[in-house]
Amino acid sequence: MMRQCDNQWPSRRYEILKQVAMTKILLVEDEQELANVVVDCLKAQNYLVDHVPNGSEALDRLKFFEYDLIVLDWQLPGMSGIDVCSNFRSRGGTTPILMLTGKRTVDDKEAGLDAGADDYLTKPFQPRELTARLRALLRRPSAAPTKVFKARDLELDPTTHKVIKGGQEVSLLPKEFALLEFLMRHPSQVFSAEALIDRVWSTDSDATPTAVRINVNRLRKKIDTDGQESFICTIHGIGYRFDP
Repeated sequence: MMRQCDNQWPSRRYEILKQVAMTKILLVEDEQELANVVVDCLKAQNYLVDHVPNGSEALDRLKFFEYDLIVLDWQLPGMSGIDVCSNFRSRGGTTPILMLTGKRTVDDKEAGLDAGADDYLTKPFQPRELTARLRALLRRPSAAPTKVFKARDLELDPTTHKVIKGGQEVSLLPKEFALLEFLMRHPSQVFSAEALIDRVWSTDSDATPTAVRINVNRLRKKIDTDGQESFICTIHGIGYRFDP
């Protein structure tokens, strides 16, 4: 059994939190006790985490929601983690996958990696090793280099987790940063409050459209310029749009 999450490393924790503020993870694990520990540990690191107990539910989630990383148990009821991994990759899924399993042989590891997993972690494991492996997967270069998003006198750097307005750094809360980053990644597109909740909040969150409105209003106060149009436009009855 995995131990409770180790939080005895505060000197590095702030830098790590900055890196993962908007990272959304799907955990597929049927052992409820282990799943609870993993979820608590990842949430303590400021990840957004959705948990499902079997492969069919995992594939359903992956059809409708976007994730940055998948933590996938091998031995699941019904459909195995190997089957989930193969199915997801065959549909063109590119999200990094960390496979969890009690299997330890080289043949087993080879099967998991050949099915499309990006990394492999055997049970039992330490929380710090799990989170370190997740950070390593998230650091792997994508097809395109990380982009600094710019609009007028506003800049957002996802790598350094900094927002610059008119040459001055703006202090944002994690949820404000995640919301602004998502909107700046999709300029001129309109998103309903529900769509923003789906992507910026965890799927099991009790966030409401009111929470979205509050965060939008706080963002406007921090990034807008008096006398100029707001970066975030409200489309009444529909949602919100970032206007660069």
